Order: sequence, then C-alpha cells, then structure tokens
Amino acid sequence: MARKAPKRTYVYGPVPSRRLGLSLGVDILPFKTCTLDCVYCQLGSSSRTTVRRKAFFDPQDVLGQVRKAINSGARIDHITFSGSGEPTLNRSLGGLIRGIKKMTDIPVAVLTNATLLSRTDVREALRAADVVVPSFDAATPGLFRRVNRPHRSLSLNRTLKGLGEFRRRYKGEIWLEIMLVKGMNDSPAHVRKLKEAIAAIRPDRVQLNTVVRPPAVKSAGPLNAAEMEKIREAIGVGCEVTVDFPKTAQISSRGGLEAAILAMVRRRPVTAEDIAASLGRDRASVRKALESLESTKKIRRASFKGKTFFSK
Repeated sequence: MARKAPKRTYVYGPVPSRRLGLSLGVDILPFKTCTLDCVYCQLGSSSRTTVRRKAFFDPQDVLGQVRKAINSGARIDHITFSGSGEPTLNRSLGGLIRGIKKMTDIPVAVLTNATLLSRTDVREALRAADVVVPSFDAATPGLFRRVNRPHRSLSLNRTLKGLGEFRRRYKGEIWLEIMLVKGMNDSPAHVRKLKEAIAAIRPDRVQLNTVVRPPAVKSAGPLNAAEMEKIREAIGVGCEVTVDFPKTAQISSRGGLEAAILAMVRRRPVTAEDIAASLGRDRASVRKALESLESTKKIRRASFKGKTFFSK
C-alpha cells in the first residue's frame, strides 16, 4: 500500500522580526516561484521566473492552518504572507487575506517585490491587507536587470507606475524595503535616484536591509553598519535600518523541535541562534536537533560572512 504523502505546511513561526514583531508566516507558493531571480535571494538562484498567477493550493487548507495557529495561544503580532516566492502570484491571495481578517484582529502584512502591482487584480487583492511591504532595490532599468534579474516581460517603469497607483487608493501602511548589495546599488548617484523615486512613491516608512544570509550569487555581499547609516542619512526622514533579528524570544515551538526547525529552514537559511530565539529553546537542544537532521541529510549547512546557516 502506497504511503500517503505528508500534508503540506503553509504556516510557520511565529518568528521574531525586527519590523513585524512576532510574525506568523504564511507561505502560499511552491518553492522559488517568483517574478524575479534576485542576486541576493536567500532561496538560491533560479533559471525560471514567471508572471502567471495561479491558485496553487486549496485556500481552505491554508485558512485552517492559520486558524489553528491563532487558537494555539501563541503571541502573534502580524500574520505575514511571505516565504517561498512572490505571494501575489497566488490568485487566491485576496480571498485569503479577507478570510483571515474575518477570524482575527491581528494585522495582516504582505511582503511583495511589487512587480505585479501594475495589474488591477493584484492591487485589489492587496487592498485588504493592513501592511504591504514592497521591495524596491533599483531606480534605473539597468540596475533592475542586474540586481533583480526580472522576468522578460517586466519593466521598472511599469513597476513604478503600479506602486504609484496602489499608493493612491490603498488605505493601509506601505513600508518600502530597499535591499542594498555591496558594489551594485549602493553608489551615491544611485542613492540619489532612489531618494527621488521614494518621494514619488510616498511610502509610510523606508527600510534599508542588506545581505545577511547566503545569497544566490556569491558576489552579492553586504554593506557594513557605517555604510548603511550613511545611506540612511542620505535618504532622510522616515528611513530606518532593519537588518538584525531581535535577540529575545517569547514563544516556544508548538510541535517537535525537529519538525519546527524543518518548517523554518524550508523558507530561508537560519543560524542556530535564530532557531533558538524563534522557538524559545536552549542552544544545546537546538544544536543536538540540527546534528540529527544533518546526519539524516534533511538539512545542510553553509558558511557566509563568518556565520553558519542551515537550509533545506
């Protein structure tokens, strides 16, 4: 008799986020399903990008897992659509956001690369969210192609127009994220262009990030703290640096430790310290679980900038 395939897990965390507090992640895409193939992507590189929206999974299965997480009693500051790719590629996104809003007052956030905001249906889907966090790393077409490596049908101009149209009608908060890559999009000339684009987009916040996990392209390196602060000052009011996770934890794993670790590393590379903080476990037990998972080849490790990361 054939063994029944394990049920897919759509929900992970809550995990500590400097921006969103304790964030319950909702992942509604097959692995690495995205409109972009960014050089800094922590999920690795992909030879395929897509702009085709699909209903990848049963929305009721997703909502059921979100409801279970909410009812667990764990502290959740935001319910966040993120994970394995670009959430707006799932055409069930709007219905999922509205479904969650019916079951809880916890704010819903969506992390998006903004490339599909030129589409009316995508803008409409996102209007139900409390917070939208679009990424915007390049203010020139050349850098857009170099840093973000978009699907051939996408253009920076349409992305900017989509962001502007969304800002005009959206009543929630827009927190614009800029991922800075050393030697690529961090020049003073490009920072000035970013500042001009930010003025046109009119986000509620601007959040600067840099490469802190193993990237898709090895040459995609991080800026240091002083360089990040200099760019923050150049952009000005409303801009903040959001790089590190908070060091405290206020939650515990709801299942077996190894299962909880697998749920985390499936979405992004993490350190043993990240895992201990996220799951409220001591480092010794986390390291023991990591050794067990490595020995059975369920996870692998990689070094980046002096840190050891674990991934699926």
